[in-house]
Amino acid sequence: MTIVVEALCTGLPRPFNGAELSAIDKRPAQGPVMIRRFGLEGDMVADTRHHGGPDMAVHHYPNDHYSAWAEWLGGHDLLSGPSAFGENIEATGLVETDVRIGDRFRLGEALLEVSQPRKPCWKIEHRFGRKGMVAHIVKTHISGWYYRVIEEGIAQSGDHLTKVDEGKTDWTVARLFAALYDPSCKPAPDQLEEICMLEKLSEAVRLSLSRKL
Repeated sequence: MTIVVEALCTGLPRPFNGAELSAIDKRPAQGPVMIRRFGLEGDMVADTRHHGGPDMAVHHYPNDHYSAWAEWLGGHDLLSGPSAFGENIEATGLVETDVRIGDRFRLGEALLEVSQPRKPCWKIEHRFGRKGMVAHIVKTHISGWYYRVIEEGIAQSGDHLTKVDEGKTDWTVARLFAALYDPSCKPAPDQLEEICMLEKLSEAVRLSLSRKL
């Protein structure tokens, strides 16, 4: 499986909601970008309690969902620009049902590994100025996902994102997101235990679920 990366996007913390800062407003990087263990050079996280770290180093939100969002929202200027959802990787052709926890992808010189779904928060709704977006993501499971960086390296727009290794699990990003966050999906206790045993799942998600169990 190979897709073309249309842009690699980065952003710095900026005023977002009164005194609140956010780096969700990202722009395409010009030229090659170094992808390091904690993310793309030139990209920062404002809320280090809930975002960032090696298990959430690179965020991928599929451009495939933009047309459905445009219909749901009745159009929105953000959807005609880059990184509407604060994603680092802008690309089409890879969605949550295609991607499993532990899948590895080569992007330029870097090697990325899928670590967890993205849990949506209020900042998406504040950015778009629309209520109900988080609930829609929870219902449809169009969450996006995070990669950890296995091998650092340089990449740029136009590079291919190529799957080089399959995660040894049946848990796609969509299925896992549904089990963790969609109240209408009620996984059995043995499924929750199976999730906790996913070796490649981010530590924070595993610990959170373990506490609930």
